[in-house]
Amino acid sequence: MSKRGWLLFLGMGVIWGIPYAMIRVAVRDFDPVVVAFGRTFLGALVLLPIALWTKVLTPVLKHWRWVLVYTLVEITGPWLLIGNAETTLTSSTVGLLIAAVPLIAIVLTTRLGHERLDVRRVLGLVIGFAGVAALVGLDIDVSNAGALVAIAVSVVGYAVGPVIIDRKLAGLPPIGVVTASLIIAAALYLPFAVWNAPAHYPAGATWSVVGLGLICTALAFVLFFALIGEVGPSRATVITYVNPAVALLIGVSLLHEPLTAGMAIGFPLVILGSVLGTARARSAVREPAPA
Repeated sequence: MSKRGWLLFLGMGVIWGIPYAMIRVAVRDFDPVVVAFGRTFLGALVLLPIALWTKVLTPVLKHWRWVLVYTLVEITGPWLLIGNAETTLTSSTVGLLIAAVPLIAIVLTTRLGHERLDVRRVLGLVIGFAGVAALVGLDIDVSNAGALVAIAVSVVGYAVGPVIIDRKLAGLPPIGVVTASLIIAAALYLPFAVWNAPAHYPAGATWSVVGLGLICTALAFVLFFALIGEVGPSRATVITYVNPAVALLIGVSLLHEPLTAGMAIGFPLVILGSVLGTARARSAVREPAPA
């Protein structure tokens, strides 16, 4: 990986490790759909003037169907579902479960014929999913099944999103795609956010939403598209090697969340499995041309 790739990788690992704590703080006082709307609205508000000034929205509109699909799987669904999950699960637990994204991504890319599933990757998948099983089995009460399903759907969405970017939206201006996606997501959330609007706006929750919108959305997506262009879609998801460590550190040190046996066992297994699973195959399969 180039120096630029490493900088983007580390930056994204930190920036997308922070949101779990911010979401946890925000959903204590705001409905999850309000948090998701505030995040997308602020992100769109920052990026829209840039997109209009640079005239990058027009080419994106020609691909509006795939932009809509991308928005649903990468933004609208996951951000609402993760917010709902964090009303019962700790931010540390959610951050560690999201670390399974590279495992799902490698399954998808091998099924699509982009990569070869060799013995090393199979071993990585087995180890990684064993880590997820340890985390879920030791830390999460079965009564939280709804939260687990929400995170599972979000993990799949996060894995599919980069593939859509690479296969269907490649070559489009990143700012245009991000801005259009945030506008669509905010519009979808809007009626539900209005219905669940809070009566009061506590400082902690309010600033968490602001941080989610400006740093973890507007800035983060621009860097994420650049990272995909630098290292490819499946390896771009490897930022989740760093994300859970940041989420765990913040959750334990600032939110006083417990450091559990499930985390101690599951986290290293998930990371080891992801490293093995996303390692470049010795003889890569040639990617088919986009349909």
